[in-house]
Amino acid sequence: MKEQLLLLVELQECDSQLVKIAGKKKTLPEKMEKLDEAFRTFQNETERNKRKYDEAKARHGECENKIKKINEGIVKTKERLLEVKNNKEYQAMLKENETAEVTRSDVETEILAILDELEKLSVLVKQDQATLNEHKQKYEGERRLIEADLDSVDADFISWEQKRAELQGKTPADLLAKYEKIKKSNNGIGVISVWKAVCNGCHMNIPPQLYNELQKTSELISCPNCHRIMYFQNMDKSA
Repeated sequence: MKEQLLLLVELQECDSQLVKIAGKKKTLPEKMEKLDEAFRTFQNETERNKRKYDEAKARHGECENKIKKINEGIVKTKERLLEVKNNKEYQAMLKENETAEVTRSDVETEILAILDELEKLSVLVKQDQATLNEHKQKYEGERRLIEADLDSVDADFISWEQKRAELQGKTPADLLAKYEKIKKSNNGIGVISVWKAVCNGCHMNIPPQLYNELQKTSELISCPNCHRIMYFQNMDKSA
């Protein structure tokens, strides 16, 4: 390949890599944020049963406190029965005790229901925790990969910038200006390969005579369709 054309091909590779790395610098933090958000959402969903378990546990404690207060009230009422002086007051205290015992029975029934709920939720919480642990390992692995990419991005960018600066210094000013102009008007691609008479930039066929000339000449030839500078590249893997 002609020396000047080779310089342009290498320049194009540098520019393409710099664009790619710049894209990474923008998309990797976004990818990290989406990954974190997805994990937080998953964690929140899997911890729903844990929250239900904690709520049931709190209700159980409240019921136990109710039973304790009811029992204390019954004991005090029985003590007061020994001090009553008339039948009306006596009957009122008996009624009070009966009401307290009914209430206690209702609370005890509620406690049994809560205990049954806690038992079922306990199984679900264990299953959720196992699922969360598995998902967390996958999440942390993906996050480490993104972090590694982020760590290498700046170093890669500097490396390609240095290489580009070296190539730019070797490239004639008029040729560099031509390349930059073509690149600017063609989405950042100023030099493109051609294989089997098809431009890999615009994917259009080029005339057979021009294709033959491209493989033989040392002159710079532009694609008649997209006007990028072309070079022949044999893409036959068996070649």
